[in-house]
Amino acid sequence: MKRQGHCLRYGAYQIAYEIVRRPRKTLEIAVEPDTSVVVTAPADAALEAIEAKLRKRAAWVLRQQRYFAQFLPRTPERRFVSGETHLYLGRQYRLKVVPHVQAGVKLIRGFIVVHTHRPDRPDVTRALVEAWYRERAHVKFPDRIEHCLGFFPDPEAFRPRSLIVRQIRQRWGSMSPAGRLLLNLRLIQAPVDAIDYVITHELCHIAEPHHGPAFFDLLAQVMPDWDRRKQRLERTLA
Repeated sequence: MKRQGHCLRYGAYQIAYEIVRRPRKTLEIAVEPDTSVVVTAPADAALEAIEAKLRKRAAWVLRQQRYFAQFLPRTPERRFVSGETHLYLGRQYRLKVVPHVQAGVKLIRGFIVVHTHRPDRPDVTRALVEAWYRERAHVKFPDRIEHCLGFFPDPEAFRPRSLIVRQIRQRWGSMSPAGRLLLNLRLIQAPVDAIDYVITHELCHIAEPHHGPAFFDLLAQVMPDWDRRKQRLERTLA
């Protein structure tokens, strides 16, 4: 979906934002963890109407940006060399790159051990670790989905139709109108209670597609400590 970049002046501030147009009736404003602002709007929404709505929410947008900004700068880019720390389910593990004829990754006593025939190639190590993360995500995420469904009075009414795991830049997850749950691969690095927050948040969208009062009422009903979990997620993966 093509994004359109715009900027809104609000007092002494300039709010840069992107518009994503979709076949929908309502307009939604989101502040992403990297402090970017995304407005999801109906395909025929006028720019004036979008800016009027954004201006009304501008104070909230700035508060959200300040909240996320405290977690910046993000963790430096990983180099995938021995001794470097990497996260798995919220815990820090040291990377240990070992020459080996058969490539593979194992979790052994506080280490992520990478067996590789090219120990001098960080790009090969990166590919092996990311493949291992993806494998673990496809095992762990379905297990957590089953756990989170138990929070709901009628679990089957909130069961997603499918699960997609993908490396995405801005969101931790999303739920499509067809019930397809998308989870960010990076979540496999987060604590389990934070993973559960993202999953539960997205499951709530099956009943409440938008971030209105009814959505947050449902989220608070099934996960009263969701805000604490959200903050832990942002602190861990900052």
